[in-house]
Amino acid sequence: MSPVGLVVAAVALGAGTFAFRVAGPVLRSRIQLSPRVEKSFAVSAVVLLAALVATSSLLEGAEFAGWARPAGVAVGGVLAWKKAPFVVVVLAAGATAAGLRLLGVP
Repeated sequence: MSPVGLVVAAVALGAGTFAFRVAGPVLRSRIQLSPRVEKSFAVSAVVLLAALVATSSLLEGAEFAGWARPAGVAVGGVLAWKKAPFVVVVLAAGATAAGLRLLGVP
């Protein structure tokens, strides 16, 4: 793709993103959603985040990432669920994965 094409694509994506972000507050007062639809939106956001965490923690490219990374993510998830400080969550997750790799766990 040419440099001009990249700039045009970036501007178009930026404008579309801005339009979506503005549309929410503008249309919120005009459109009334049912409680069921609002709950579905909330649940879909959680499911999307869970899918992102699962694919990021379990896969390296198209292959299984090994056991150390998912174990680190699990430790971080438990600590986050227990409302540990963010720094503790990140350090514990990293230390778990690094420790397991140091022990030879892939």
